[in-house]
Amino acid sequence: MTNDLAKEKICVALDVDNLSDAKKIVKSLKDYVGIFKIGFQLFSKEGPRSVQSIKLMGAKVFLDLKFHDIPNTVANAAKIATRLGVDMFNMHASGGSEMMRAAVDAANEEAQKNGVPRPIILAVTVLTSINEDILAKELRVNFDVKKQVVHFAKLAQLSNVSGVVASPKEIRAIRKKCGDSFTILTPGIRPSWSAGKDDQKRITTPSDAVQLGANYIVIGRPILKAADPVDAAQKIIEEIVNNCA
Repeated sequence: MTNDLAKEKICVALDVDNLSDAKKIVKSLKDYVGIFKIGFQLFSKEGPRSVQSIKLMGAKVFLDLKFHDIPNTVANAAKIATRLGVDMFNMHASGGSEMMRAAVDAANEEAQKNGVPRPIILAVTVLTSINEDILAKELRVNFDVKKQVVHFAKLAQLSNVSGVVASPKEIRAIRKKCGDSFTILTPGIRPSWSAGKDDQKRITTPSDAVQLGANYIVIGRPILKAADPVDAAQKIIEEIVNNCA
């Protein structure tokens, strides 16, 4: 694998409180990162201008707001995300097939209307902060995590969604069920040299995730909290290149 291919797989989470900090991160890392993730933290403070500003810097944006509502509401949100020019957005698979199809149809319609590419649309399966114990005792789901993730992945595929957000631990099972063309983005990535796993429970290293078949890997704190974020990103690229065919 080349450095350019490895770079494109890396998604850095812009988990900061303001646009000024986000833009500094993007400026320093955009040559080493394929896409930047804007989640609740930054979007709640800065709103749509966070997307617009980062796009103007020539970077790709993954809008990670995990839409989850009635189909009409999510469809309208999908239209706005597409109009903003995001390269990727997501929603919860647990919202059901009708909601997911409504979002896909709305994004297709908006992209065609405005003559822009339709974003990659992902469905969130089971959050990486949830383990078997939480799933069973708190959420009362009578399947293990892997079975629940695969069920959601297949439901998303049947709803014409591009792919899913899932832990690296479930990649092989998703590939077996949904095929090689289905997009898989994996959070819960921690390089071996990164201290601690924070609140993530189902985690693995960057190269392991790519070897398993991840299209994108989300990395936040191991890069953003590093003494030298550029060096950390370069180390991740090197790890992927050296360990993945």
